[in-house]
Amino acid sequence: MASLLSSSLQGTLLKIPAGSVSAPPSRTLTAVVAHSGAFPARKQTAARRPLSTPLRASELTAIDTFTSELEELEGMVDGEYEEVPVHTVTVHDRVRGTTYTVEVPQDQYILQTAEEEGIKLPFACRHGCCTACAVRVISGELVQPRALGISQELKEKGYALLCVGIPLSDLEVETQDEDEVYWQQFGKYFARGPIERDDYALELAMQDE
Repeated sequence: MASLLSSSLQGTLLKIPAGSVSAPPSRTLTAVVAHSGAFPARKQTAARRPLSTPLRASELTAIDTFTSELEELEGMVDGEYEEVPVHTVTVHDRVRGTTYTVEVPQDQYILQTAEEEGIKLPFACRHGCCTACAVRVISGELVQPRALGISQELKEKGYALLCVGIPLSDLEVETQDEDEVYWQQFGKYFARGPIERDDYALELAMQDE
């Protein structure tokens, strides 16, 4: 095998007949002969870390800001901030003859909190646009700035919508019959008495056709 090599071919690819070495028949082996000293071995050295440099003033300021914000969040978790008041809301379901009591935070809607407690109350739109969840306030105070489905006149009479009602104190309310508040608000526009037939107007309309 050494006779097949020449000094000019050292470090190049050489084809060795299959019969000269132990290998499967009809195959050609390819060997790489490296010239000694042609490729000096590299010394294995550990990677060096760059030396740390002092932080700039802007970086120190950013760290201080982040730390103060983190302390503020921790303070909120630890309860250092004022807690939201919670009020007891009593709902008399006049239709079902049942009374429910639920604790409602002063930043939550009554209907939503009641549903989270497994209490089923009448509702439809959930956006203060209808009167399906209307109640009459017996005692206590609430706010309902998004109650578009109920007139100011009815609000002043003590009616409210549970889906957008937020308690400001302990509250006692009573549900209403289906569409009761709706008819109080809009019924006068539909019940105007019988319509008198005007034959003359009808005759004129037919002539126009």
